[in-house]
Amino acid sequence: MLVNEMVQLGAKRSGIRELFEYGLRNKAEIGAENVFDFSIGNPSVPAPEAVQDAYKEIAARKDTVKVHGYTSATGAMSVREAIAKNLNERFGCGARAQNLFFTCGAAPALMSTMKAMCVADAEYIVLAPYFPEYPTFIHAVGGKIVVVPANTTDFDLHVEDIEPYYTEHTQAIIINSPNNPSGVVYKKEALEALAAQLRRMSGKFGHPIYLIADEPYRELVFDGLETPFIPNIYENTVVCYSWSKSLSLPGERIGYVFVPDACADSVDLFNAVAGSARALGHICAPTTSQYIVEKCCGLMPDIAAYDENRKTLYKGLTEMGYTCVYPHGAFYMLLKAPFGTALEFSERAKDFNILVPPCEPFGCPGYLRLSTCVSHEMILKSLPAFKALIEAGL
Repeated sequence: MLVNEMVQLGAKRSGIRELFEYGLRNKAEIGAENVFDFSIGNPSVPAPEAVQDAYKEIAARKDTVKVHGYTSATGAMSVREAIAKNLNERFGCGARAQNLFFTCGAAPALMSTMKAMCVADAEYIVLAPYFPEYPTFIHAVGGKIVVVPANTTDFDLHVEDIEPYYTEHTQAIIINSPNNPSGVVYKKEALEALAAQLRRMSGKFGHPIYLIADEPYRELVFDGLETPFIPNIYENTVVCYSWSKSLSLPGERIGYVFVPDACADSVDLFNAVAGSARALGHICAPTTSQYIVEKCCGLMPDIAAYDENRKTLYKGLTEMGYTCVYPHGAFYMLLKAPFGTALEFSERAKDFNILVPPCEPFGCPGYLRLSTCVSHEMILKSLPAFKALIEAGL
């Protein structure tokens, strides 16, 4: 009988997934229209029509062996060239096809990058709140996670908070902006300060400290803000990207690792990413998905619905007395538990058919995450339930 940590990991779903599964059962019992499910970040805006058209065109190609066959392990050259061209047009970053390694979404991109950098005793700094799978990924590749506690004044990037956590073993810091779960977008000035700090610490310890930019929400920003392209700010940046959110394609599992030429040991690092992907079994991203993004990489998402949702939910909840963090990006919102612990509040919310995951797995106790990528009708219907919940207390 197998008894090991992988059995335990597989047998225990993440808290978000567990709540999502609870919601499916609850909807089957009382009707989906009566369950207010804010648990999971599954895009509710349909993929652009051009994506559907691309699917049809690719499916109609006569060379079905090519359409459904393997590409190069790094990705089809034509696809890599198209993405490099798009990055250069948008960010002027000097990208080449040879800098891009295609992956089955952002998770394999992150794991391959972490493993590529994982020398003996490697440490990875992450800033709370963080994506809950980071600890699992880092542990799986043999590294050690070092958590900088959340700065709950504004959940923004404050380099002075990070300073005490560097050691001689620091290999990389992981940045997620726009952030899941806070919706905070890190500003250029803060990223420039971080770049200066990383250069200083790299000099102090005698080796490059990389910045891993986890960017699946790059295009989901509001209020006229922009997401700075971090390789243009810090030379030792590796970008991990996915089209899951920007083109509403989470099920197509398509993303990439971008290792710029400016990165220290860039050729070796790229080869290490490729070798890590090979070791982890993550080579050859889905071929049809590659061809889809080749044709559609210039599309920008329609974020109007997400914009309306965050404004409506924030206004409605804060007027009731809830404390929320106003998001400027992604499609999430942090809510501070108005009574009890976040877990207690989450459990109490089930009595009102509201599903909101607590943020302990995100490294942010006392808060809960609301996914705002839901129907606007559901948000409006949920507000009376939220009012009854806060009035009822524990």
